[in-house]
Order: sequence, then C-alpha cells, then structure tokens
Amino acid sequence: MDILSIGGLILGFGSLLIAFILEKGNPAKLLQISAALIVFGGTIAAVLVSFPMSQIKTAVKHFKMVFMDKKIDFASVVEQLVQLSDRARKEGLLALEQEIPNIQNPLMKKGLGLVVDGIEGEVIRDILDREVYLAEDELKEAAEVFEAAGGYAPTMGIIGTVMGLISVLSNLTNPDELGPAIAVAFVATLYGVSSANLIWLNFGKKIKTKAKQERMLNEIIVEGLLSIQAGENPRILREKIGGMLKEAGQKQSQAQEPAGATVGG
Repeated sequence: MDILSIGGLILGFGSLLIAFILEKGNPAKLLQISAALIVFGGTIAAVLVSFPMSQIKTAVKHFKMVFMDKKIDFASVVEQLVQLSDRARKEGLLALEQEIPNIQNPLMKKGLGLVVDGIEGEVIRDILDREVYLAEDELKEAAEVFEAAGGYAPTMGIIGTVMGLISVLSNLTNPDELGPAIAVAFVATLYGVSSANLIWLNFGKKIKTKAKQERMLNEIIVEGLLSIQAGENPRILREKIGGMLKEAGQKQSQAQEPAGATVGG
C-alpha cells in the first residue's frame, strides 16, 4: 500500500474536520446528501462527457496506482543488465536466450529477445522506444481524467451553493432559519473545493509521478540492452546507467526547488 496517499487523505480531511470542530461547528452539518449528489454526481458526469470510454477505462484501470506502491528497484535492474552484459561478452549473445524465461520485466524480456535474434541496434531502439512511449502515454491519459475532475469539482460546488441559495431566498417567511439554511448551502462549495484539492488533482499528480519513475526504469533498460547488443564492457554499461540515474536525480531536485530561490543567499 502507498502509505503517503492514504496518510495524506486522512491528514487532509482530518485537519478540515478538526478545525471545523474547534470553530464550534457541528460535524453533522457537513453531511449533506444533496450537496454530495450535485458535486460528485456532476463531476463524474462532466468527466464522462469530456472523455471517450476508452480513456475512462484507462483511468479506472490505473486508479490502483494511487494507493498501491510499486517499488522500483533500480539497483537490481542495473545489476541484472550488467550480468547479462558480462555473460554476452564471455559466451556470445546467443547464450542470453537461456536467460529470457527468467526475466520478469516485459520490456526487458522483449528487448533481450530482439537482441538475441540479431536485430540491428537502431531497429531495437525504435521498437523499444515506441513501447516506452505508449506505456507512459497510457498513464498520462489516466492522469488527465482525474485532473479534469479536479477542474470540474469546484464549479459543481458553486452550482450546488447557488441552487441552495435559490431555494433559501425563495422562502424568507422565517428569518430565524435563514442563517443555518445559507450555511448548509455553502457545504456544496466545501465539497467541490476540498475534493478537487485533496482527491482529484492529487490522484492525477500521483499517477504522473509514478509514470515518470517507470519511464526512467524503461529508459535504463533500453540503454542497457543496446549496450549489450553493441558488445560494450559491463563497466561502461554501469557507468552509463549510473550517469542517467544521477542526471534524473538532479532534474528532480531542480523541479522541487522553490521558485525564486538563490544559491549563496
């Protein structure tokens, strides 16, 4: 399980609820079925209208990525590629055919099969790069669905609030009930904004982040297999992949650096 996703949701909604209670609010007032129907029903409906069924199915298929943490062990993949390279240099590329059934990663298995079959390096790169692109594009399509939901949810919340206010203002015979009724109407806005920023947008971001990690792994596999096909020294292969990992880490650090930060003060 992805503890960060689960813990983040609990912390986010828990903080809102505790803060509401500290402000002398009644948690029961936050449970409004009509507001939930407008916001969540309207958001899902808007998403269904916006995307084809194939993309909706893709989003449902990869939804589990938000809560399931697939550990990517770059070190073990590098070692596996180095071992394959070492055996290829000692026994020849055909000797790697015996290793194919033992490989779990589908991209590595397919690529190694192409290497053993004697396919040219450029052709292997084209085939595998296409596989990498399609895998990443599928995850991006899934993320787009959740990000779109994050855009629709606040608007549906405003619509729910307006509908509630119309109902309230159409009946002003009892002024004492006006305040509580208006408060209930604004629950829809709370549902819309909180669901967008704590659920939908974060789901999309999580899937995109994991897509980048998988792309990095796939790029390492492609480069490793091409090095094996070219007969490069295993030490060169290790250095090349190590450089790729270091560069990826630097890019990630730069992306997380606050905007406007300066070095040296």
